[in-house]
Amino acid sequence: MMTVAKRLGLAAMTAPIAGVALAQTAIEDLEIVGAPTPGATGFQPAVTELARDLQWLDGWLLVMCAAISLFVVGLIAWVALRYNAKANPTPATFTHNSPLEVAWTIVPIVILVFIGAFSLPVLFKQQEIPEGDINISVTGYQWYWTYEYTDEDVFFESYMIGANEGNLNAGIIEQLEEAGYSEDEFRLATDTAVVVPMGATVVMTITGADVIHSWTIPAFGVKQDAVPGRFAQLWFNAEREGIYFGQCSELCGKDHAFMPITVKVVHPDVYEEWLAGAKVEFPT
Repeated sequence: MMTVAKRLGLAAMTAPIAGVALAQTAIEDLEIVGAPTPGATGFQPAVTELARDLQWLDGWLLVMCAAISLFVVGLIAWVALRYNAKANPTPATFTHNSPLEVAWTIVPIVILVFIGAFSLPVLFKQQEIPEGDINISVTGYQWYWTYEYTDEDVFFESYMIGANEGNLNAGIIEQLEEAGYSEDEFRLATDTAVVVPMGATVVMTITGADVIHSWTIPAFGVKQDAVPGRFAQLWFNAEREGIYFGQCSELCGKDHAFMPITVKVVHPDVYEEWLAGAKVEFPT
């Protein structure tokens, strides 16, 4: 019979494995939140403060631009009706109007300053990189990404599921299903995803290994070019668990369209369990 000591030893050995398995199950059951929708318009759900700021700024600028456009169209219509040859057979002979010229110079300046007062804080918030709870080094290659969790000694490559296999087929569908996706996520899902904890500040240091790439997740409101020989940074703090998709956003060669990005935001406890397994599976 198995002694108590042996049972305790076996439990201690299997507990990490069970924890990793539970973490993997929790990760695979995540809801897909940030993904393109065929035929839809508008933004993906904003799950970071940066994305909310960008979407608010876009809506506010749209209202302002629409108002200016309606005002200009109204002026053109009024001039066309009021001063056409039939309504105004004897045109005026003046050549300029100083107050009007001053007005149409100053008013656009005021509008631009007003826009800048709201847009620059949004830009500065993106560019002022905070101290990261999670630090990840990202490198773009033709045509895949590599990720290194620099504080945790974890490194892996991330390829599109079904890369170099042509159009969607039974083999690719099987690979997608094994990874927890459906055929709708073909050309969006990657074989290995970036996993980050919800509520943590993630700082990514990005570069390119060959040509210029660009790392972006629309639902996070982040986008940063990966330029060979240079290091740039972005940050985000995701507030909702789920799966988020992005894409290389800089034309980088013939397979540019097959260079997706997958980020999974999980509960902090699930992240710690995933990290324990990743240190074994993906050592630096």
